[in-house]
Amino acid sequence: MFALMAIKELYRNYLLQLQGIYPLSEATVIMDWVFESIAAVKRSDLVKDPSRQLHNKTIEQLSNIFSQLLQHKPVQYVLGEAWFYHLKLKVNEAVLIPRPETEELVEMVIADRSTQIIDPLVLDIGTGSGCIAIALKKNLPAAIVSAVDVSEMALAVAKENAARYNVLIDLLHLDFLDEKKWGALPRYHIIISNPPYIPENEKEKLAKNVADHEPHTALFVPAKDPLLFYRKIASFARSHLHTKGKIYLETHEDHAKEVKALFSKDYAYAEIKKDLFGKERMLVVAT
Repeated sequence: MFALMAIKELYRNYLLQLQGIYPLSEATVIMDWVFESIAAVKRSDLVKDPSRQLHNKTIEQLSNIFSQLLQHKPVQYVLGEAWFYHLKLKVNEAVLIPRPETEELVEMVIADRSTQIIDPLVLDIGTGSGCIAIALKKNLPAAIVSAVDVSEMALAVAKENAARYNVLIDLLHLDFLDEKKWGALPRYHIIISNPPYIPENEKEKLAKNVADHEPHTALFVPAKDPLLFYRKIASFARSHLHTKGKIYLETHEDHAKEVKALFSKDYAYAEIKKDLFGKERMLVVAT
């Protein structure tokens, strides 16, 4: 049995513990998300009714969740959900947690294409949870969207998310690095990817909640070949990108200029885009 405790006191106790792992601002966001999701308690409720007590079952749920959080497990995996471009998606440790920077990449595609080709063929390389593909299909409903991933477990998550929002996406199990598999794919108007780009020797620089829990196949590339996926995408696009088509890529901020130089060899236009924090994190390429 768990001792009864007022919600404000319970909130404060867990917040103090989380601050041992996360900065106060991030810990507060996590707290608010967990309390609203599990206990239907919003921040305003802590002010309006701070002495309110929760059911014992809810307290037990919160205790279990925070024991996982205190082991550096990301809150998205603990709750099994993540928000991306106004969509609540299922996530687990088979897929990367969608990031705000990737939302910016999606926003660029929507802004670029919404008044041009009505029904573009789109390919999302390394789809993971399906976040990019689903967001594009929801906002460009006439688009014909395909998404590939090397992980069958990731594709299972993407399939669930697509079904949740009733969008039709062609999900393909495919090792994109194997050029022999490319022949089965058509030409596209849009190729988009947030590929693995973190050199393996940078693992120690990552936060424990990322390095210890997110899928390494979706994060890391060999230290000796940090542009591995970009080289493959550049090669693939030479035969699979329509005339006047575009490529949208997320990049490592330390390698954005190298990625641009790579694409500039074969493509007429390659421009680095900065994210909201001023980091060079995206590249737009055109024929």
